Amino acid sequence: MNYLQRVEHWGDTHHPKYLDLLRIVLGVFLLFKGIEFARNSTTLNELISQQVPFSSLLLVLLGHYVIFAHIMGGFLLALGLLTRLACLIQIPILIGAIVFVNVDLTNHFSEIILSIAILGLLIYFTVIGSGPWSLDRVMERDEEERQSRNLRT
Repeated sequence: MNYLQRVEHWGDTHHPKYLDLLRIVLGVFLLFKGIEFARNSTTLNELISQQVPFSSLLLVLLGHYVIFAHIMGGFLLALGLLTRLACLIQIPILIGAIVFVNVDLTNHFSEIILSIAILGLLIYFTVIGSGPWSLDRVMERDEEERQSRNLRT
């Protein structure tokens, strides 16, 4: 058993159910944040262009990546489907938000604390996985039932 499989097994066996509620809330929050970014995509592109000197094509692609990752990643996180992948596509965005966007600590309403907390939760759910209240777990149970039926016949 390699290291990644051991981490996944540990995450599956040490996952309290109340953390699933936290995963669902985090997913819904990221989903709504992605919708908010989609509604204000010009503001998002302006914010990115002030911090990072990219070409306009790269800025548009980066803005679309942020929107897509937040909407799809949040949706998948809330459902508990492909949780680790959903977290992994979110982590670069949050690192970028912490390093580039929330650098201005003089702003009283800086969202750096929120960004750090969300990054920590994403890293945690990348390691721990989706938990017992998830579509991943339902699909695993269905697969185990099919395999046990095939062994009996």
